[in-house]
Amino acid sequence: MAGEIEKIKAIYNNLTPSEKKIATYILEHPLEISDLPIAELAAKCDTSEASVVRFCRTLGYKGYQDLKIKVSADIAFKTRKIQGVVNIDDDLDAIIAKITKNNMQAIESTMDVLSRDEINKAVEAIMQAKRLDIYGIGASAIVAQDAMHKFMRINKACTAYLDNHMQLASAANLTSKDVAIGISYSGQTIDTVEALRLAKEARATTICITKFGNSPITEVSDIKLFVTSSEALFRSGAMASRMAQLNVIDIIFSAVACKKYDDISQYLENTSKAVSFRKY
Repeated sequence: MAGEIEKIKAIYNNLTPSEKKIATYILEHPLEISDLPIAELAAKCDTSEASVVRFCRTLGYKGYQDLKIKVSADIAFKTRKIQGVVNIDDDLDAIIAKITKNNMQAIESTMDVLSRDEINKAVEAIMQAKRLDIYGIGASAIVAQDAMHKFMRINKACTAYLDNHMQLASAANLTSKDVAIGISYSGQTIDTVEALRLAKEARATTICITKFGNSPITEVSDIKLFVTSSEALFRSGAMASRMAQLNVIDIIFSAVACKKYDDISQYLENTSKAVSFRKY
């Protein structure tokens, strides 16, 4: 299983002071955790065993033993991987290997933080939506456009808004029959957060695709779809997070298409034929 260390890093800023002590120790000494009794960990972190238990529950673990098992498995998994950081003196083979492994790891890690219940809610909401609006800025705009292209293929009324003024105008006119998706890995992109906030006030169902943990965008989202990736030099972390977000879009689209296949098969055939005419 992958992603436990990334999960701790992602939620770090939202932890209590005592929980941060525990998280810091685990991040700095991950190899020690498998053999460390809870009392010793509490002592090393200058906190209590109860705080360790609360920390485990905050991260979604059943208890300290569950944390130890999953963190240890995560470390063992990562020792088989090439690190995703690209150095300026890397040759082409190293760059190809590192970027590919980093993108793969982002997708694999996301599987651990992506709630199946939340995915089901998102799929049902989109299936019922009269209108689907998607907001993204910068790298997230690429993900928003990808989603629009996919849902257009099955004749879903869907628009990706990449300009903040257009996002706000769109959100203001949504209704309770509509869905708005906000895409922001940091969860703090002001334009996207404000558009989603306005959509929520208009009573639309709001969905976010963002990194694991609490953030401004999760506060205005009815449905939260989490991704995770490691940050790296040359923004390869940003590239990896984009791959994870694109993967979530693929999952949602495929689930919607499968559930409504009898209704949308003709649309898929129509769009396939239309595009094929442009090939030479």
